[in-house]
Amino acid sequence: MLTAIHPKLPMRDFRITKAFYLDLGFSQLGDPDFEPYLMLKKDAIELHFFLFPELNPLDNYGQVYIRVNHIEQLNQEFIDKGLRFADLGKLAVKPWGQIECSILDPDHNLLTFGQAIE
Repeated sequence: MLTAIHPKLPMRDFRITKAFYLDLGFSQLGDPDFEPYLMLKKDAIELHFFLFPELNPLDNYGQVYIRVNHIEQLNQEFIDKGLRFADLGKLAVKPWGQIECSILDPDHNLLTFGQAIE
């Protein structure tokens, strides 16, 4: 019965969050001017964001794990854009059979990208 999942993450500033994800190749869904809520899509995934202006980014534990293809290419795109990798977020083979990298968005939501080792 379950068909999809769309994580909802906190954002402090609609415009900053929107710009960050549009730069990653996401496109906006829904009303482009409804600042309390932001919906973004790239390929087969959606990420949703709710306005939380009081959020202290250092206290934010928002996390999403995104399965990908061509992780080396994606990782290089992050490097080329000068994105902030999370601590221990550099491209690495993990003991659970994935190669992963992790970045932080402007609100310290952790985005981990993983591809199965073949």
